[in-house]
Amino acid sequence: MRVNRILLSSSLIVVALVVQVSVLARLHLPGAVPDLLLLVVLGLALVYGHVGGALVGFAAGLLADLAPPADHAAGRYALVLCVIGYLAGLVKPESGQVRTAAGPMLVVVAAAVGSTLLYAGVGALVGDTAARHVGLGGLLFTAALYDLLLAPFVVPGVMALARRAENDPLAETTSAKSGDISSGWLAGGTGLRIGGQRNGLRVKAARARSVRAGRIKGVKRL
Repeated sequence: MRVNRILLSSSLIVVALVVQVSVLARLHLPGAVPDLLLLVVLGLALVYGHVGGALVGFAAGLLADLAPPADHAAGRYALVLCVIGYLAGLVKPESGQVRTAAGPMLVVVAAAVGSTLLYAGVGALVGDTAARHVGLGGLLFTAALYDLLLAPFVVPGVMALARRAENDPLAETTSAKSGDISSGWLAGGTGLRIGGQRNGLRVKAARARSVRAGRIKGVKRL
């Protein structure tokens, strides 16, 4: 991943995790908790593709597994977000621009339902049956509802920031300036062009050969 991708993804993940733990988790809403971290991963995956989405999802999930007050096995949410980020990256628009909001909204609903099911499935494999006591149906409905309501305020902004960092206008400007400087140095900085130097050397060599030939002919005539 590029440096600008890593910096942007790290910043967005940290901010999303802090907001989710300190604000959203304390709202005590019925059912699931709005998953801001999932929405950030989806927004980045829709721009970076399946490989970048998988890497961002794994990093975000691992950070959520290690951040307090996590009460589950480390790596559980990392696996979930890695799979979700990979699958979301597969539906990345070829042009990089989303024409309608229907596509991203469907991705958000599918990701909310899929992440809840996958999280519960992995928990069942490791002996965590908390989803059964809470009610899986209620968790699926509230997770999809909360994430769908929160998505218009998060996903478009994340995608816009990711596209802006992907284009990297500062790097393009810097490279253009360096190209202008180098060409200016070669063309006018020394007062000579490279092509002019070659032509001048050729002309001088031809003149030298003609002078030598004239001298030899003059000696023979004498």
